[in-house]
Amino acid sequence: MSRYRRLRIPGGCYFFTVCLERRGREGLLVRRVDALREAVRAVRDALLFHIDAWVVLPDHMHAVWTLPPGDGDYAERWRLIKWRFSRAVPPVEPASGARRGRGERAIWQRRYWEHAIRDDEDYARHVDYVHVNPLKHGLVACVADWPHSSFHRCVERGIYPADWAAGDVGELDAGEPA
Repeated sequence: MSRYRRLRIPGGCYFFTVCLERRGREGLLVRRVDALREAVRAVRDALLFHIDAWVVLPDHMHAVWTLPPGDGDYAERWRLIKWRFSRAVPPVEPASGARRGRGERAIWQRRYWEHAIRDDEDYARHVDYVHVNPLKHGLVACVADWPHSSFHRCVERGIYPADWAAGDVGELDAGEPA
């Protein structure tokens, strides 16, 4: 069995895609967005990190984080966020025998996509990708219409105009596997 090795850069900036075990699961993440927010808040209180961008979609989410200097352990943060969220959601999902044997819930995919941000252009492309994702998936006609996004915070700070990417997804790509 091969072992997957992740790139860990202390104080690094990363793009993530984290998915539910069963994509299309009746909008669990947006229905329980308050539980997700509380899980993230608790983990950020315990293990600091900066949220540069985040969007929560019905069955997956994208984020760009910057870790504190000297700390490259994003895996522990994701483990704790998933664990806290899973504890807040009633157990209704079917779990395989292997997951039951380990005491695991079948809410999240075990793995997630991570990408170390290389430079300012890479950063801008991934932050844009995070924010345009609700439009890309046909959930809204305008990025500003999606409530579960750091886009609104970026508009308040003057980073984006409120009508940014209205109806135009363009060629944004975050390098995720198809």
